[in-house]
Amino acid sequence: MEENLIAQIEEKYKALGQDPSTYLNGLLYSKPLSYWDYVEVDTLLSLQKPRTDFKDEEIFIVYHQITELMLKLVIHELKQLTGHELPDTTVFTEKLNRITRYTALLTNSFSIMNQGMSYEDYNRFRLSLAPASGFQSAQFRVVELYCTDLINLVNERGRTRLPDNYTLKDLFDNVYWQDAGKDYKTGKKSLTLSMFEDRYMGEFMELAETMRTRNLYQVFLRLQEKGLSSTDGVQKAMRELDLAFNVKWPLVHLETANTYLDKKGENKAATGASEWKKYLHPAYQRRIFFPAVWTAAELENWGNFSEG
Repeated sequence: MEENLIAQIEEKYKALGQDPSTYLNGLLYSKPLSYWDYVEVDTLLSLQKPRTDFKDEEIFIVYHQITELMLKLVIHELKQLTGHELPDTTVFTEKLNRITRYTALLTNSFSIMNQGMSYEDYNRFRLSLAPASGFQSAQFRVVELYCTDLINLVNERGRTRLPDNYTLKDLFDNVYWQDAGKDYKTGKKSLTLSMFEDRYMGEFMELAETMRTRNLYQVFLRLQEKGLSSTDGVQKAMRELDLAFNVKWPLVHLETANTYLDKKGENKAATGASEWKKYLHPAYQRRIFFPAVWTAAELENWGNFSEG
């Protein structure tokens, strides 16, 4: 057994043009791997830097960092599904289900936010965060661009503003999240939106062009053309992901915003100055990744129904 293992190691490194003895000798000097080093625990726990002395601000920071880590896992799966090769339907379905589980974790854990912070403290420490906003999560936008055609991120109001021969820039000028900080009458943008676009818009436009024929929705349509989309629960998995990301999660986010911004009928402004009641509600934005898997009635009632 040991001789066979050593032979396999030697074969591996010789195939790479390397001297196997160098790597075997290295094992004599390398330190045992610890959990804290592998997970980078010390670094991870040093990344919380509150801007105030309110204790619950740390909860707020940690939860948003957890959100970004979950979004990273979502993107990890999406990258594998949107390569140049058409995925096997079994793999396609399993990875969709993984993404839905990651999203469900965020939805189901939102009680940490809406039940786990002092109302008074939150409404004081949040004032120190302006103009920062969760709206500025670039990974959230990356997920959207990996999942669907950019036109599906332009709501009905935005589509009325598009020229007949619209460009990629026209689509981004009218994408639904512009509603969070753009006055379409004057063209003026909030500082939150301007900062966000200055930092990320070039990357978003490049990704949107790359994913134009390769996004998850386009992969599904190619499977559909080959008659494979109804097998292995593909359509069911697509529906569950669309609902999880574009209905259930936004509604829980809206509930949390109501808890802290409108609990006493005060209708407080968001730190990013958006009209948060409209911006967060899925029925208003009608963000739908995979229109082809929904009936006309379901599309009409988007945001006002839920499966399961």
